[in-house]
Parts: sequence; structure tokens; C-alpha cells
Amino acid sequence: MDRAEKIRVAVVGFGNVGKGAVDAIDTATDLELAGVVVREHAIARTRSLLPSHVPVVSDIATLGPVDVAVLAVPSRSTAAVAEPLLEQGISTVDSFDIHGAALWQLRQELDTAARSAGAVAILAAGWDPGTDSMIRAIFALQAPRGISYTNFGPGMSMGHSVAAKKIPGVKNALALTLPLGYGQHKRQVYVELIPGYELADVSLAIKQDSYFCHDETQVQAVTSVEAMLDTGHGVLLERHGVSGQAANQVFRYESRVTNPALTGQILVSSARAATRMPAGAFTMLEVPLVHFLPGDLQTIIEQFV
Repeated sequence: MDRAEKIRVAVVGFGNVGKGAVDAIDTATDLELAGVVVREHAIARTRSLLPSHVPVVSDIATLGPVDVAVLAVPSRSTAAVAEPLLEQGISTVDSFDIHGAALWQLRQELDTAARSAGAVAILAAGWDPGTDSMIRAIFALQAPRGISYTNFGPGMSMGHSVAAKKIPGVKNALALTLPLGYGQHKRQVYVELIPGYELADVSLAIKQDSYFCHDETQVQAVTSVEAMLDTGHGVLLERHGVSGQAANQVFRYESRVTNPALTGQILVSSARAATRMPAGAFTMLEVPLVHFLPGDLQTIIEQFV
């Protein structure tokens, strides 16, 4: 499982998650940062936020050989960003955060592109979907019959915040997830309005968006979203089920996290895993757990088993 050379990773996008990914690469002994890729208009600002030796470019081809691209982009942009990279033979990892049929459809699309070029795509490599998905699967392995509950928050949802920012009339937005228990949630959205737009119209558009339409959502106008920003989040996973014929099996997993830092770390661990997989597209559930960890197989087994 070891490589003689470090894995060269490019980070595409430099928002909160992109910064988290760069920080994670910096602490990994088997990875190196090939550079950061942003749009042309964002190059100067991004360079000012990074050490001078880190290349910041608008075209990944100018970075030389890149093994894996970490996509720190909005979920709805994932396919458009990933497919051209895969077609160039560059493996990708993303934190696509839309559950269900949309994720399966994206997997099928990227699988075709990845296989054609001999590359790898690891999808939904965040904490939910992502590592939480793996824990839910372990719970179901232990108690095949039962009910699982995923309780998010309280905290900032990056995906929902990005979706709210895209609504016409919104200058900036912060979406909080508030757990109601037993897998039910409320969304609290704070928005800075662009002059000339009405809160009622913006609120209706947010509530009709697919990120929000399944949950109770309240929208409130504020003068400054930045003054309220806190990237903390968390989750409580629970399963109540049956092992064989023995009932009353209860499993719980709880975390309180800095959202973009954790997402960036999982993306970077998935970049390592991508170099150990055959060509194709995979969710984290389909990747052997040892592939995410640094070191040789014997050391990993002796440490964790």
C-alpha cells in the first residue's frame, strides 16, 4: 500500500472547505499540495491567503502531474467540474452532499468518465453523506432489523448555506440546522438582502428549493451574516434494532465538529484512497477502510484490529 513518491493533490476551489483541505494536506506525510485551482478573478485574493510557494492557477494543466483533484466546489457544480478532470486521467474526490437518487445518478455519470480514462472518482466524501454513511451501515450490519435516526446540528450547514446564497436577491446567507429529534429537523436561514428585493419573495424561493422543501424552514433578514458566522456543527446517529432474535440493541454515535475542517480532512483521506482503487466511481461505502489510512497494511491492522 505504500508509494515511493508522495501523492500530488490539487485543490479545486478555495472557500472554507478548500482551506480545510489545504490544511489537511499540509499535515499528511504521504501527500503534497500540487497547487490550488480557482477562477481567474479569484487568483489574486487566493494568493494573498496562501504561502508564497503554493501555486494558484486557473488551469490545472499548468501544475504539472496531478494524481488527485480535491473538489471543494458546490454540490450542484460537481459533475461539471469532475467530468473534464476525469477525462484527462486525473482522479477526483468530492463532498457532494445531496442524498438518494441524485447521488446514484452522479455516480453513474462519473463512473463512465472515470473508467474511460482509467481514473477514479470518490463521491460524497464528506461527513454526511460520507463517514456518517459508513457508521449507519455498520449499525445496520450489527442490527439488520430496526430504525436509524440521523439528528444533525445544531450548527451551520454549508450545503444549505451555499444553496441559499444562490437565490436571487440574496447577498449572503447562513443556514442553521436545528435538530427536533428522531431524524426531524428545522432550518433557520439568515439572509442579507440585495437592495430592491423583498424578504417575502426571497423566503418563498428558499423554501421551494430542494435543499429546504422537505423541512420546516424559517427565513430572517439580518444586516450582517458575517457577524453571525460559526462553522460548528454536529450529528447524533442512533439505531434501535434486533441482532438475530435479540431485541433492545441500541447504538449511538455523536460528534461535534468544525464543519469545513472535517470535510477537508475526509476529502484528503479519500484522495489517498483514490490512488489505491481500480478505475471507476465509488462512494465511501464501497472503498475498503484501510485505503483511507496512511501506512502499510500490516501496520494498520496491528494498530486498529
